[in-house]
Amino acid sequence: MSWLHSLVVVIQILAALAMIGLVLVQHGKGADMGASFGSGASGSLFGATGSANFLSRSTAVCAGLFFICTLSLAFLSSNSVRSTGGTGSVLDRAPVTAPAPAASSNVPQIPTGVAPAGGASAAGAAPAAAASTAPAIPTK
Repeated sequence: MSWLHSLVVVIQILAALAMIGLVLVQHGKGADMGASFGSGASGSLFGATGSANFLSRSTAVCAGLFFICTLSLAFLSSNSVRSTGGTGSVLDRAPVTAPAPAASSNVPQIPTGVAPAGGASAAGAAPAAAASTAPAIPTK
């Protein structure tokens, strides 16, 4: 099935590029009005009206091919999920890993401001403990 998936992706990309090119080559609606009064470049390879019909039909064929390839890719991917016994969600099949703990060797510790329970002696010890772990702030 892998070669079929690759083939459909290649056809879809080619159809998309062809459709982009065909849309860029087409004339706007204002160009047809100017060509009918004689001002503007009405001479084209396919004639005055033949180019619009040919390019419009070619764009429609490329759009249909792109749509069919998109549906085929959706069908192929849903079949591969069913054959592997998955539940149908990409997130259900993703491996779950725990995040790595942050390295705390160069990170300064920020005091939380929680004072230990106790009387006045504990209140006096809390700023000293906080001052020893907090980074020094330069003053002017």
